[in-house]
Amino acid sequence: MTAAERRAAELRRLLNRASHAYYVLDAPDLSDAEYDKLFRELQALEQEHPELRTADSPTQRVGTEPAAQFSKHRHLVPMLSLANAFSDEELSAWEERLARALGHAAVPGGYTTELKIDGAAVSLTYEAGVLSAGVTRGNGSLGETVTANLRTVKDVPLRLTGKGVPPLIEIRGEVYLPFDQFERMNEERVAAGEPVLANPRNAAAGSLRQLDPAQTAKRPLRFFGYSVALPPGTRAPFTSQWELLETLAAWGIPVAPHRRRFDTLAEVHAHAHQVEHKVRGELNFAIDGLVVKADALRVHDEAGDIGGREPRWAIARKFAPDIAQTRLLDIRVNVGRTGTLNPYAVLEPVEIGGTIVKLATLHNEELIRRKDLRVGDLVQVKRAGEVIPQIIAPIPERRTGSEVPWRMPDRCPACDTPVRRDDEEVAIFCPNDACPGRRLEGVVHFASRGTMDIRGLGYERVRLLLDEKLITDVADLYTVTPEQLMGVEGFAKKSAQQLVDSIAASKQKPLSALLFALGIRHVGASAAELLARHFGHMDALAAAGAETIGGVRGIGPTIAEAVAAFFADERNRELVRRLATLGVRMDEPRKTAVTGPLSGKAFVLTGTLPTLSRSEATKLIEAAGGTVAGSVSKKTAALIAGDEAGSKLEKAKELKVEIWDEARLTRECAS
Repeated sequence: MTAAERRAAELRRLLNRASHAYYVLDAPDLSDAEYDKLFRELQALEQEHPELRTADSPTQRVGTEPAAQFSKHRHLVPMLSLANAFSDEELSAWEERLARALGHAAVPGGYTTELKIDGAAVSLTYEAGVLSAGVTRGNGSLGETVTANLRTVKDVPLRLTGKGVPPLIEIRGEVYLPFDQFERMNEERVAAGEPVLANPRNAAAGSLRQLDPAQTAKRPLRFFGYSVALPPGTRAPFTSQWELLETLAAWGIPVAPHRRRFDTLAEVHAHAHQVEHKVRGELNFAIDGLVVKADALRVHDEAGDIGGREPRWAIARKFAPDIAQTRLLDIRVNVGRTGTLNPYAVLEPVEIGGTIVKLATLHNEELIRRKDLRVGDLVQVKRAGEVIPQIIAPIPERRTGSEVPWRMPDRCPACDTPVRRDDEEVAIFCPNDACPGRRLEGVVHFASRGTMDIRGLGYERVRLLLDEKLITDVADLYTVTPEQLMGVEGFAKKSAQQLVDSIAASKQKPLSALLFALGIRHVGASAAELLARHFGHMDALAAAGAETIGGVRGIGPTIAEAVAAFFADERNRELVRRLATLGVRMDEPRKTAVTGPLSGKAFVLTGTLPTLSRSEATKLIEAAGGTVAGSVSKKTAALIAGDEAGSKLEKAKELKVEIWDEARLTRECAS
């Protein structure tokens, strides 16, 4: 055999083994990035040496054979795979190929883009509008019949609604597990002594292939639809991919958010970068790219497919992987601005999404216990967009016995003060107000974006100012001079003046920013804005008692008591007096009230909504004139509840507060 023949045979063996592990065993032994790299190498070899292309090559088929224990079902039209583009240049090359195949200078009709959900592909058959079969993708032509399991997926409609539903239709889509539900499942498995699941995609595929539908029903699977197949001769009730998606939604099929239609590929490039680097990090489910399709369905018909493997008219614009495996080397603790002890993971460096990741958040001791994380574990780490890396789960089957369980220290690592546990909270905290760890985090928070926004004042510079005794608290920032800074390592005349100017500019920040910046326990940005709007001036808030503060719409008793306790401490009152003397603004400018159908009403959000993120739902409510509070009270107009709503739902029922779903919220905001 030649070197090329040997390499092609080895690549076929590796890829077929990986495909079997991925689709049949639901236990991937190659990462997506590794698989794609090998697949592209084999494609290149076969293009250079066509004689090496064999019938069993992974490039000549889609998926793998159905499992023997499930009956087989033939799809109306084969479920094809998608070619991949890993850069703007490769996506542009696809456009050129498509235009040439059509005989046009450009692709007519523009493009539709959709999130590429990282789940398990399925096909739903509806006869006379009623679900008659649910099938896995299988090998693309034959799939496994898992109808009973798919019936347990809450957002798979058993009957289609709306007009124009063909007598027989297959609706294709992706079954997936939201991140929060996946983590909850793993926590329950740890508590029950069961092994954790490796990743959401694996868990979704495995859930569909349970022999007992009752077991599938226990798993919070979700579904998004994205395409259809019709019998030959049936006329489609839409002429574009965009109309197809809108029609699916009208029929009651959930369609993924962030779908867009564009006239040019330049707009697609910009959108792909936005999704990869911002939107992806805000999603509650895994995506590994963006699917780009020629919008006009006549283009689909004209372009056809390539050898029955992949359509010419669509491609996957793949993103850098945002999940990787690495070793948990240690668990350490830092001290937050309010004294909370925050554990974090020290990882064996690993590249995720084009960035080397060494640290990950762990939130609190309870989370570490629920996930059964141990020092030395091989773990799954997720990073998307600008989100801080998080550990999804350990991989217990890879344990050697040398892994060590972890527990929170009983003394503060920054000042050695005995720690305390708040009986009503998960957090453990250091009670020492003079703790150097608290002071550092407090000043960094005060200066950060979203509070006083003092540009150029990050961790290292705050640490320098504290070490040089130029500051001891946040008020001291406003006394620092350029001459003092020029004596500190890393500062020159220009950089010193720039920092002093930035500090001075922060004096004009409104009261809401200052309240958030002060680090009052339980007071986040939303609560700070509610308090600032209501009281108008720091003096009025400082003079108010807990009962008065609790009377503010959207402020619960926990926040009210924390604010009152803050101002009851003479040290805090003196800090505020010094800030005022130094010229820091103490009032909130009156804003023109937003009028709309929800004006004057307060709402609370809980659970996971079908398509809106928490921030998107908040913006929708505020744009309609309403406000969003953190806890349910008699003043709450309605609780907006999604899947897995917790104690807030019970509280709302107890207080007879109206409960809305996302659809009701959308209707009310538009009325």
